[in-house]
Amino acid sequence: MCPQSAALFPDKHVALWQSLQSTFKSDAFLHETVSLLSGAVQIPTQTFDDMGTVGEDARWEPFNRFREYLLSSFRILTHNTAEMVKVNTYGLVYILKGSDEHIKPLLLTGHSDVVPVNPDTYDTWTPPPFSGFYDDNKAGKYLWGRGSMDDKASLIGILTVIETLLGRDFKPARTLVLAFGFDEEINGVQGASSIGEYLLSRFGENSFAMLLDEGGVILDQYGGTFAFPAIAQKGYFDMRIEVNAPGGHSSVPPVHTTIGMLAAMLVRYENNPMKLLFRRDSPMYIHAQCLAAHGPRFPVSMREALQKSITSDKALRRAEGMLLKIRSFKALVSTTQAVDVINGGVKSNALPENAMAIVNHRIAADSSVDEVKQHATQLLKDLAAEFNLSYNAFDTNIFNDGASYGNLTLSDAWGMGFEPAPITPTGVDDVPFQLLSGTIKATHMSHRSLLQDNITVSPSLLSGMTGPSYYLKLAPHAFRYIHYDAGNGAEM
Repeated sequence: MCPQSAALFPDKHVALWQSLQSTFKSDAFLHETVSLLSGAVQIPTQTFDDMGTVGEDARWEPFNRFREYLLSSFRILTHNTAEMVKVNTYGLVYILKGSDEHIKPLLLTGHSDVVPVNPDTYDTWTPPPFSGFYDDNKAGKYLWGRGSMDDKASLIGILTVIETLLGRDFKPARTLVLAFGFDEEINGVQGASSIGEYLLSRFGENSFAMLLDEGGVILDQYGGTFAFPAIAQKGYFDMRIEVNAPGGHSSVPPVHTTIGMLAAMLVRYENNPMKLLFRRDSPMYIHAQCLAAHGPRFPVSMREALQKSITSDKALRRAEGMLLKIRSFKALVSTTQAVDVINGGVKSNALPENAMAIVNHRIAADSSVDEVKQHATQLLKDLAAEFNLSYNAFDTNIFNDGASYGNLTLSDAWGMGFEPAPITPTGVDDVPFQLLSGTIKATHMSHRSLLQDNITVSPSLLSGMTGPSYYLKLAPHAFRYIHYDAGNGAEM
């Protein structure tokens, strides 16, 4: 289970590689990098769910400062070497042409926006949320502030390494394209979407050898050290459930108000999640195999079931039964639903004329947005009839009785559902994955001055939204990974 590639060290630029290792370990490089990241964190590039169009909403203004900060901080890349393209004002694309135009380019992506901070909580932050404070204490070295991890560390890291290479007259054979969006935290509708369209028009479909974006990290699990590049991404869909009925005074209430009917529907929905089937072609099956094969403390009974499951369906179901008891694992394998927003009523003695809720779904790799819609439509059908409601689900009239008491409507909450991403192959003959795996191992060894490989590269799955959703036509091999050692994590 889970064969591993060998560490992949450069054989063409050996002297440069050795020189870089010395530089990366120096105090001067540490302080320079800390300063660059700290400056980036201090610019509050927050994005909000209700952000208006670029150029019309004043809350985009900090992104002007951030763009200028990058232009002034990475002068070799920006001013002397790469072609820089501004996409929809704040999206940045750097194109560093390689010497061999016959080799497919590499696409590295990231984003500059961060999750907002409630101003009312600023006083409770120590240090402040946009301080970029560097704490060099005995317990470790930490840089504090919103975005210091997600995703300015990755963005600044990419630019710093490229700038350092160019400062030593490095000329790549392969063209490098860096693409940085600015609204990933609100689904990338104006940023990554525009960048994806630009790159598609300029380079064409399947024009990149590999795409690498933020995602999995390095974790210590079951007695082993694992790097978890995600090879797929769950789908995403927010469903709005809305019940409408006549209002009135609460002194003469109906058996069920709109809120009561909505509550019954939400209970039904939570108690009947979509069914799942643990399959051998699932990214999480490969993930579990890697943990079993290379985690010394992995449970013996689970390891044996996974070993036998390669050829035995009975063993596969036994492994499934054990693995799905692990909450975090089950959440990644299955389509999840979470009721996250609810609203209804305006006064305690007035019947609510409408009530609504929004249910967030993260869609399993082997499912689809349509399957989620079909599941929801069927699940709530008999309740709509029981409450005498006309029923419209996703612009289709399921039944419509003019004499009904009210109506139930299911809809796409924001009009931006995303299908699960295609699964990137990881076999021993799949060069992009082997290239990434070998590079992760070599980097891990070099940074820690290790003489032998002690990290396992395990394919994984990402449940959140990232830029690759808009870049999928550009590269058949997409990975989501940050080379960040997160230490001990929740196992599985």
